[in-house]
Amino acid sequence: MKLRLSLILVCCLAIGCNKNIRPEKPDNLIAKDQMTNILYDLYVINGAKNVNRALLEKKGFEPEQYVFKKYNIDSLQFAKSNNYYAFDPEEYREIVEEVRLRLEVEKDKTQELQKAEQMNNKRRQDSIKKATNRTKKVIDSSKIRIKPVISEDN
Repeated sequence: MKLRLSLILVCCLAIGCNKNIRPEKPDNLIAKDQMTNILYDLYVINGAKNVNRALLEKKGFEPEQYVFKKYNIDSLQFAKSNNYYAFDPEEYREIVEEVRLRLEVEKDKTQELQKAEQMNNKRRQDSIKKATNRTKKVIDSSKIRIKPVISEDN
């Protein structure tokens, strides 16, 4: 009995894996450029979720729902469109490559902004340090001497 069930299961898997039929083009297929934008947003939000999950959960932020609402689509439309594009590896690779390039550009911009911010902070700290040193020199150079006053009343 177990052998027969196992054999049927293996046959079903073999037959099921052999079908290379392209999914039908959905009536409401998401355009390729919009699909790129959606995947880009999902990657960015997913990255943010990995950085500070607790904050997003505290705010009740649901990344997928946000993206679906932003692009006025639903999860079924996205799933069908994603499945349609993913069937052709070359076409899907183009979409993912475009997303990757956009992410790299944004990463470079962010790193440049961080470097500029660090330089500004360093300049600010150096200015504060110089101002503090000047103040110390002015106080030291005045050599204020206070002589105790001894009264003869004692």
